[in-house]
Amino acid sequence: MHIHLDLVGGLSGDMFISVMLDCFPDQTPLLQQVMVDAGFCNLVHLASEEKNDGVLTGTHFTVHPDKDAESHYHRHYSEIRSILSESGLDAATCEAALGIFRIIAEAEASIHGKEVDAVAFHEIGAWDSIADIVCAAHLITQTGVTGWSVSSIPLGRGQVKTAHGMLPIPAPATSLILKGFKFHDDGVEGERITPTGAAILKYLNPDHGTPGGVVLKHTGTGFGARRFPGISNVVRALVFVSASTESWITDQVLQLEFEIDDQTPEALAVALQRIRMEEGVLDVIQMPYLGKKGRQGACVRVLAAVDMETQVTETCFRETTTLGIRRQRVDRAILRREESVVNHDGRNFRVKTADRPGGRTVKVEMDDLQTVSITHREDVRRQAEIQALDQNND
Repeated sequence: MHIHLDLVGGLSGDMFISVMLDCFPDQTPLLQQVMVDAGFCNLVHLASEEKNDGVLTGTHFTVHPDKDAESHYHRHYSEIRSILSESGLDAATCEAALGIFRIIAEAEASIHGKEVDAVAFHEIGAWDSIADIVCAAHLITQTGVTGWSVSSIPLGRGQVKTAHGMLPIPAPATSLILKGFKFHDDGVEGERITPTGAAILKYLNPDHGTPGGVVLKHTGTGFGARRFPGISNVVRALVFVSASTESWITDQVLQLEFEIDDQTPEALAVALQRIRMEEGVLDVIQMPYLGKKGRQGACVRVLAAVDMETQVTETCFRETTTLGIRRQRVDRAILRREESVVNHDGRNFRVKTADRPGGRTVKVEMDDLQTVSITHREDVRRQAEIQALDQNND
């Protein structure tokens, strides 16, 4: 399942929860149990209701602190980390909540020149704000969503009142967290992305577009508390599911291509090996070509994860003599496969099994076959693969 977030009005913690509950209404009563597990049931009250602003209809979620709960907002990141780590939250929700808080803490530490553990939260340190992040973490981890993408982010204008005084919009922490995201200015005044909303986006690590091979299943609309002139203050979620029942799955990869005709073969070999070792690189292919002035060169194609575009492009420029790189995102189909180990005649062989449309196939890793003499290698390979197929069919 893939969700695309369309930030019409912007994003805050309660808006993210609102849109997720509009998509998954069965999760609404479960959030009460999450508060019990976190130890917050006597500290906050959750409310979710249908809302219509005269243009759109959706869900509006709010968290209110209990009138008898401790009211101070000033809590250090280390204190919040201890509260969540020692709570009864399930491991996935706790990890996600801590990850979101960590993103905010690192931004605040950078802005104020402090160590992360010394960062003191003000508005975000209140019980209702902590509960916001915990509820968001539950919905991120427990709804079965495997991929996220996001629209361009509305910039906003003006100033916002904080515990540090009046700050420009977007707030410094928000700006730092969303470094690398795409923004647009729609001319609407006011804060459009809160630090909590920014941290949730950063944690989701979203793409900018939807993957191939999916169909739209349904949509959801989540309202924020503020009102903006001429625009609904909502975030919209488009929920996509796989369009096919084939034996393969689809996704997108980044494809980089460039030509080299002025780098020695030895130097280019070293450069391509370093590119292969870069995080996020899936494959590097080198092909010979005959270029201008009769020069023989190499055409290089790099496949990488789409979220590593900047880092991999920088590595290609740093390691090779190319002056330009063509970049595009391409759809690919991937067979479902798994790796296992079979023991044949006392030797372990790694085997890759793939579910092809014509039936299941297996292949022994060549690195493991190198220890077998060439006269027996093919026979051992066939026997190990037959053994692997028999095990998979059991």
